Amino acid sequence: MTSLLPDSSTARRTPGATGRRPAPGGAHRRPLVLTATLGGAVAAGATLLVCLAVAVIGWFLTDAGAHGEPHDALRVGALAWLTAHGSGVVVGGVAVTAVPLGLTALCAWSCWRVALRVGDAVSGHGPDADAISDGERDWTVPVAALLFTVAYAVVAVGVVTLAATVTTAPATTPVLGWVLGLGLLVATPAIAVASGRAAIWAPAVPPVLRHASRVARRLLVTWLALSAAAFLLALLVDLDTAANVLSQLHTDAGDATAFSVASLAVVPNAVLFAASYLVGPGFTVGVGTLVSPSAVVLGPLPMFPLLAALPDTGPTPAWTVALVALPALVAAVVAVQAQRRAPTLRWDEGALRGCAGGVVAGLVLGLLASLAGGAVGPGRMRDVGPLAHELTVHAVTAFGLGGLVGGLLVTAWQRHRSRSLDGEAPAPVVGRPWASRLRRSPRPRR
Repeated sequence: MTSLLPDSSTARRTPGATGRRPAPGGAHRRPLVLTATLGGAVAAGATLLVCLAVAVIGWFLTDAGAHGEPHDALRVGALAWLTAHGSGVVVGGVAVTAVPLGLTALCAWSCWRVALRVGDAVSGHGPDADAISDGERDWTVPVAALLFTVAYAVVAVGVVTLAATVTTAPATTPVLGWVLGLGLLVATPAIAVASGRAAIWAPAVPPVLRHASRVARRLLVTWLALSAAAFLLALLVDLDTAANVLSQLHTDAGDATAFSVASLAVVPNAVLFAASYLVGPGFTVGVGTLVSPSAVVLGPLPMFPLLAALPDTGPTPAWTVALVALPALVAAVVAVQAQRRAPTLRWDEGALRGCAGGVVAGLVLGLLASLAGGAVGPGRMRDVGPLAHELTVHAVTAFGLGGLVGGLLVTAWQRHRSRSLDGEAPAPVVGRPWASRLRRSPRPRR
């Protein structure tokens, strides 16, 4: 009877089937070169189409498209996309080098989402987890990320070639640098995560570094959220000033809508300006100006609604000077919260988690602040942005010390709690003293 049973290694045939087993992970073994290259082109083209569509809609909203031609609106959208990649542009003979980080964040989000799809599609390539753990080299993620970045760069160079004119003159080299940054910092991690390689590589990282990176991420997100709240609060306080600026520009409903959408592209820049203000160094809104908790020196400002959030020129209130203690306090709180979720009883590990996390968060904040400024106009408007170098020094010091103190405090509390739990005496039996005596000296059985 056993000879009549089918072999377990052969596939069970069904009517209309060939009897062959499908390749394992067939949905995750799509052609790597084609998938990664197409993914990079799609990531670049998706945000480019959004910019082109918004430019055309804005052209129609402004005087119903009476000025210019549709191809002029498309060129403006392409130049805006290139400006989000650091190309800069010349407007009326004046160089504008500031990067609208709102558009850059949109491009980064597109890279992340498309790269996740690419990583999932190519996850079946290369050796498996056992082979990788045995030391076999796996080039799936580097090759996919390289092809993704090259395809994105080809699209960017093509846009520069088609949209550039003698008067606008966008630069190609900064665009390639920003594309390389997106490929290394956004696309490569996304492909590694979706392909499962990050889960294989993560155990090789020392635990203290993983915990420190979590502290840095939470601290950076918390500080940016706090800065965004401060900016929105300052803007709401002087919302009448922003409305007055729009009225002085004599904009109708369509112009105001297009102007508001364009302003959203620089909201992340304003958040980083507020972050620099809260840390202490502050920022400039033109040559010879300064906005900080200790001093506010302003000159003539352009007609831009978001500038209504700026404080008034002159002496600052006494309470604003106390803001310099806020970074260390926030870092300490974040370190305590992070270590409560992942406790440790070692002094060195608790201190290193908080201190290293704070230092990394300060460095990243300084890097982001250096990208938020630039030239936005002629004359004194050539210098607008946070004081990036001073911000980096202040943020690294304050975040590092705050994280160190928070890590040591929560470690001391956890060590004390651990000793209390280890040395806890058994609770007495209330109302039955004889029962406790029987437990201490049980009577022998006969």
